[in-house]
Amino acid sequence: MSSVHRNRLALAVAAAMAASAFVPSAALAQDAAPASRDATTLDAVQVTGSRARGRAAEDTAAPVDVIGKEELNATGATEIGQILQMLEPSFNFSRTFVSDGTDILRPATLRSLGPDQVLVLVNGKRRHQQALVNVQQTIGRGSAGTDINAIPLSAIERIEVLRDGAAAQYGSDAISGVINIILKKQTEETQLSFQAGKNYAGDGANYQGSVNTGVKLGDDGGFLNLSLEYRDRAETNRAGPDSLRVNPPRVTQRLGDADATDAYFWFNGGLPVGAGELYWFGGLSRRKGDSSGFFRSPGDNRTVPALYPDGFLPNILTTVDDTSLAVGYKATINDNWDWDISVNRGRSKFGFEESNSVNVSWWYEPKPGGGIYAESPTRADTGTLQFDQTTFNLDFRGTLKGFNDRPLYLGTGVEYRKDDYQIRAGAPVTYTYGRTNNRAINIVGQTGDTAQPGMQGFPGFSPNEAVDDGRHNYAIYLDAETNLTDKFLLGGAVRYEDYSDFGNTTTGKLSARFDATEQFALRGTVSTGFRAPGVQQLFYSQRSTNLNAAGVLTDTLTARQDSAVTRAFGIEPLKEETSKSASVGFVLKPNDRFSLTMDVFRIDIDDRIIFSSNIQPESVGTNGQPCAPGNGNCPIRAILDPIGVGQVLFFTNAIDTRTTGVDIVANHNTEFAGGSKLNLTALVHFNKTEVKDRRSQSSILSPSALFDDTQVTLIERGQPREHHVLQGVYEINKWEWTARANYYGPVTGEGFTPGVKQTWGGKWLGDLAVRYKFNDKTSVTVGGNNIFDTYPDKWDPQTGAPFPQLGFKYGWETLPFGMNGGSYYARIDYRF
Repeated sequence: MSSVHRNRLALAVAAAMAASAFVPSAALAQDAAPASRDATTLDAVQVTGSRARGRAAEDTAAPVDVIGKEELNATGATEIGQILQMLEPSFNFSRTFVSDGTDILRPATLRSLGPDQVLVLVNGKRRHQQALVNVQQTIGRGSAGTDINAIPLSAIERIEVLRDGAAAQYGSDAISGVINIILKKQTEETQLSFQAGKNYAGDGANYQGSVNTGVKLGDDGGFLNLSLEYRDRAETNRAGPDSLRVNPPRVTQRLGDADATDAYFWFNGGLPVGAGELYWFGGLSRRKGDSSGFFRSPGDNRTVPALYPDGFLPNILTTVDDTSLAVGYKATINDNWDWDISVNRGRSKFGFEESNSVNVSWWYEPKPGGGIYAESPTRADTGTLQFDQTTFNLDFRGTLKGFNDRPLYLGTGVEYRKDDYQIRAGAPVTYTYGRTNNRAINIVGQTGDTAQPGMQGFPGFSPNEAVDDGRHNYAIYLDAETNLTDKFLLGGAVRYEDYSDFGNTTTGKLSARFDATEQFALRGTVSTGFRAPGVQQLFYSQRSTNLNAAGVLTDTLTARQDSAVTRAFGIEPLKEETSKSASVGFVLKPNDRFSLTMDVFRIDIDDRIIFSSNIQPESVGTNGQPCAPGNGNCPIRAILDPIGVGQVLFFTNAIDTRTTGVDIVANHNTEFAGGSKLNLTALVHFNKTEVKDRRSQSSILSPSALFDDTQVTLIERGQPREHHVLQGVYEINKWEWTARANYYGPVTGEGFTPGVKQTWGGKWLGDLAVRYKFNDKTSVTVGGNNIFDTYPDKWDPQTGAPFPQLGFKYGWETLPFGMNGGSYYARIDYRF
């Protein structure tokens, strides 16, 4: 059970807020405060004003970036993850390949923390997470983040990014910050868009079409906004020739973007009812992905020469279905108070299918009467993951008379949330050893070694991994903000949460802003936070084929937490991560044309949940003798041999980390005498994550064995420590020119070359777009992204061996901007 109740900051905030909440006075009207002091609402990140190209919310105590629909549409990218990476330096959307389902659901992070340490909201309501767990050697390893690409670009009005710890305001996951996606409400027109593009290399053709429309419901402000969107993206492949496994050398891998088709239907509506508004929003999306696993060479024991004489590349087909619906009612209580009640239901469903594959043990299984069956399906369903979340909120917001008769803005409410997770087994051929799954039968492959069970590439989930379980929690919070003087703003929040599985926790936050002059202000926050272990981490398990440290394909077990295997190792059940964060900065706005903000931040996370290193059996026991059956000096082998796997991984609370950094945002806008405009933006982001401590609950595994140096490198150096954006937009008459440069700092990995670190140097990528407006209704945009055709550094052929020789010429585990090179596109927008 958590003991965060002892946290002095949280208790201090609670006491201060409780005292101020009962100042005996008549409540003040909300509009009594200056407009620049709008309190944070209960269900959304609020900022002052709305600027399409203004980057920072310069009148808040915490740094907030606002990205409007014009800027979102001007990038040339079609996926929200890629768009945010181009516009928000603290956001990272690492490109992955040969990583199973992560090839289609790529990890999205903020401030170089984990995908599950950033909270995503839609219209201020919590967005459900994805069903997929990132279990390969990628950014976000061991996490299940939010599928940000499940929301179509055509439905979005703006995106607000709170770069500050906010668990006390919004609950679990908001350690690195909050991304709030605001949907369109417009009813004035129908917006049509079509875009087509291709890479310089000639592949990766992509097409996107969308329609957004709105209708008024009644005459009192009711509305219904609808979005339909479809996207088709062809695969890219930057693999080099394989000179080790085939002769003559040829390309055997698919390394790049997976082939994908995406379809969306989203809606956002509201209708005046009584003294308030009934509202609803949500959507459906279906995305299909086509990627590949690791090539099986002709002589590999996992290959059947009769089917694949030249070897084969397993084909992983994925289907991602995402649905959500939020329904609520909000109304005023009196002149000073309002309330909001809502239910939000979301589902992420991830289906796997394997093709161009084989179950070797089925093929070579001895047949009664002599010979072998010589039969195996080459395509089969390998299982389905599903995550369901239901959230109920009841929120109140209002004002009381506070210090010195100034309005005290208050928010309070309760939340109930239920999370459920399912794993459904695949077809028997995808996981069994022979047709009966009887390990006593001697089945050997083409090399004479024991044939491996299951389909090659992504073996199916078996009934042993199948699960249908969940948990629930409830929370209560109090949020306050007031001006103690005309220049000094003080805010605070406290939140209590109780979980059905691990106990309760209390978090708090204090924020302040001092406007020294009308042009200069200081701001800062300090907070505690937490992240509950996801139900995906609680209930996920899998038996698959992966590379071990020697680069050899081997059966791997991802053991469920608090299972017989983890208990045998002495690993305790998962508990929550806790954090302490702080930021301090300034806002400078000497005139209406120029603004500058800088914020320095630090985030300390204790008991961070990690996915362990690959734990492999010993070859030599603690007594120095070779391991043999029954050798008590080989405890790892004694655990793994009976279940027939070559390595095991699991989730555990094992490390403490510290992340420090700085964000700088500068804007300058100029309007020339002839009516032309030039908007310049510079965004600078630095971060550094350090693993301060590694611990092991196991008497068998040392801290460095449980979480080895390769995983430390992935957390500390796998994401860029620098990401900067320079952008200029020039408008003259009917023309608009946009030039943008993104700098991605160096990244380092050693996940596939343990003990040998490979660093991929920092790179600048340039984008250019020209838009011509024929009239108020029609415009055409032509542009290019990465126009100088920049690629990552090549993997060193000596220190990276054998992977460059296998075709992995640009690396594998960490490539922040991918390896597709330059691309070009054309887009037409029409509205009526």
